[in-house]
Amino acid sequence: MRPVLDIVALRSLIAVADYGGFHRAAGALALSQSAVSQHIRRLERSLGLPVVERDGRRTRFTAHGAQLLDEARLIVGAHDGAVSRLLGENGPRPATVAVGATEHGADRILPLLTEAVREVRPEAEVRVRIDRSARLAEAVARGELDLAVYVTDAVTAAGRPVGDLPLAWYAAPGWRPPAAPAPLPLVAISAPCVVRRRALTALAAQHVPATVVAESGYLAGVLDAARAGLGAALLAVPAGAHPDGLVPCRDLPAVPPVGLSVLARKGSDPSVNGAMVEAVRALLAARGAARAA
Repeated sequence: MRPVLDIVALRSLIAVADYGGFHRAAGALALSQSAVSQHIRRLERSLGLPVVERDGRRTRFTAHGAQLLDEARLIVGAHDGAVSRLLGENGPRPATVAVGATEHGADRILPLLTEAVREVRPEAEVRVRIDRSARLAEAVARGELDLAVYVTDAVTAAGRPVGDLPLAWYAAPGWRPPAAPAPLPLVAISAPCVVRRRALTALAAQHVPATVVAESGYLAGVLDAARAGLGAALLAVPAGAHPDGLVPCRDLPAVPPVGLSVLARKGSDPSVNGAMVEAVRALLAARGAARAA
């Protein structure tokens, strides 16, 4: 018998791609992470093909998984459209504006982008994606995102610079670096990562030996490792705010801020894009002013 694809499992697959991992997908779907994992395994059993695979400590889509993701979007879209027609929901659907942001500062950036869209297009539905900078730029190029905010140095695409994001060192309360000559233990996002590179470069410039003892494909894993006391982490955070469960490490070398840029999809609404760009610029300018004060 030919396999039957579960629509619920396909929604989980799409969420894993759009939200950048199983943990965030579970939160967006109001499910447990184990439930999302079970959905992906169900798809793999149905097809008899691997959908995701381990890449070091990260999980990524296989070639079959990427193909399934494209089909899943078509299937779920057709399903939802059919349900709307059967229920008599024949009126025009509100336009959707898809925006993305790098994990660095996403908790402050995404609400501003959403608010900016709704001020210009109050009828629009806003869909968000948190991902690594290179993948965000690729999503814009494919037409999946209308606008993305990303780390400038992480992408070769020519976007519009919008400001700088301050970087600071953090660790668990009570954590202390080992005595010299032992290297400083770091936790960081897996390479390639601009913030990781900045951390190692700044320490090397001050002749501070360092080694990455824990890494993750996403920021959530870095925060968990730092909270567990495994090492120090260089993070992008707003002035005056600290990540939950972490405290500043003021005795480590200062690191220059990281630049952010925006990239807009060709043909996307310039008025909406302009509002989002100005919102991010205002946020970063306010952070810079607070830092200087």
